[in-house]
Amino acid sequence: MRKAEILLNIIYEISEVLATPGPLEVTLANVVNILPSVLQIAHGAIVVLDAKGEPEITANGGNTYPPQSGIRRVIPQAVIDQIATTGTPLVIPDISKSELFQVDLQTTSSSGTIPITFVGVAVKAEHQIVGTLSINRVRDDAASFGCDEDVRFLTMVANLVGQTIRLHRILSMDGQRLIEEQRRPEKVLDEERTGPARHPHAKIDWIVGESPAIKQVLETIEIVARTNTTVLLRGESGTGKEVFARAIHELSPRSKKPFVKLNCAALPESMLESELFGHEKGAFTGAVSQRAGRFELANGGTLLLDEIGEISPAFQAKLLRVLQEGELERVGGTRTLKVDVRLICATNKDLETAVVNGDFRADLYYRISVVPIILPPLRERPGDIPRLAKAFLDRFNRENHRELAFAPSALDLISQCSFPGNVRELENCVRRTATFARSRTIAPSDFACKNSQCLSSLLWKGADRSHGGNATDALARGNMMPAGSPLPVKRTGASEGDGPAAKAGDPNDPVWPAMGPRLIDRNRLIDAMEKAGWVQAKAARILGLTPRQVGYALRRHGIKLKKF
Repeated sequence: MRKAEILLNIIYEISEVLATPGPLEVTLANVVNILPSVLQIAHGAIVVLDAKGEPEITANGGNTYPPQSGIRRVIPQAVIDQIATTGTPLVIPDISKSELFQVDLQTTSSSGTIPITFVGVAVKAEHQIVGTLSINRVRDDAASFGCDEDVRFLTMVANLVGQTIRLHRILSMDGQRLIEEQRRPEKVLDEERTGPARHPHAKIDWIVGESPAIKQVLETIEIVARTNTTVLLRGESGTGKEVFARAIHELSPRSKKPFVKLNCAALPESMLESELFGHEKGAFTGAVSQRAGRFELANGGTLLLDEIGEISPAFQAKLLRVLQEGELERVGGTRTLKVDVRLICATNKDLETAVVNGDFRADLYYRISVVPIILPPLRERPGDIPRLAKAFLDRFNRENHRELAFAPSALDLISQCSFPGNVRELENCVRRTATFARSRTIAPSDFACKNSQCLSSLLWKGADRSHGGNATDALARGNMMPAGSPLPVKRTGASEGDGPAAKAGDPNDPVWPAMGPRLIDRNRLIDAMEKAGWVQAKAARILGLTPRQVGYALRRHGIKLKKF
């Protein structure tokens, strides 16, 4: 493989790790562990500096020094200071001959010592140095990269890491601000609550819809919002469960307090516990400071747990205790904390079947499903499609400084569509059409379905084929065309099954749960995981998938990860 391809693959893998939610120390550890696994280096390290320039987080990866080198994994403070002070790359061909490393070397006899090369760069965010990124190479190894290439590559990685550190610090400051607001005297909070009361509809006028189905949901929300009752929002993917959860919060007496949300399906169980309950310093590797969980951040306010049906039975028991007692302990802690949280859960999963099959605890089901609210799919509220389409186009115009408008015939066209992906798919359709619109007025000819390029048609056509059904019926059920319309013209050069339906799907897509098990055979998945040492990112490269798709396939097949 060419050098450029190797570097591009590493950058892609690192960007995926940085985009995964989780504690900063865990994220950086995952990044730095990628470097020795794919590059010919002995050791990699990321050091994050605090406001005083002192190391706040240190993440190390690799430890393959020869025994005779006598080198420890710690980066000397003098090296960190020089990089942080000058902001320029530091290259030391042989650290045994560098004064910067002398204080840290466990010196051995000079004979037989293998030279180690050090390459380090500054990690910057908004023109401010926030840390260092460095690697060590054994000089006599078969390294295919030179120091100049190392510097360029590390600079690219450092830029990505710097932005991630900046975003984590911003979120941390916001979380601390929320905690401080919760501790303010109740007298001040009461004063903030005073003032002319607004009509409930004035708070949720950003929910677009005049259909009877939506009006009924809004009426139910206005009633339940006045209480602290737990609500379970149910509906297909893309129906706007988070939007309605926020509406409940805004209409409730807790509207002045935080609204905190968490997607339970986006995190592994070990990280999910830390995210919800928080952790103490030293609770696990990389936990260098105490951290408040989502329950603490939402104290006095509302917590939305999206995809609640995806959590494991073991974690269900831990969550049930918190909901019953209103108490929790941080991971690695012993002090019991009291929390006052209004819980809203959301799922598109059939929880009743999950309870019958033993995949979901019955006691937790009864705890969260006090007031179930079913959100209608878009096909049951066709009258709202033109209103939603106009709202999405207005948003597109504001974001892109455009002045586009729909022709009446264009609105008539999309009003006949089923949109199996619901509101999310409608927004996708509007944005795609507006992007390629040939004039300021969007006509029917601008839509993808008029050019045989409708993504929904291709997706549902492929889904129906995978189940041996009739493709025309599938299109009539869930595409951009009425029943009886001709099938989309196959793209030039495309083979049967090309398009989104033939590729690894998105776990958030309604078609993915039906197609996922067919995309990855269980034995093939286990074989790839064993070859990769049960590292999902490596297994994904073997299978030609993303780590997220591999993780979803592991859950679907019920395969437990092995830890070494």
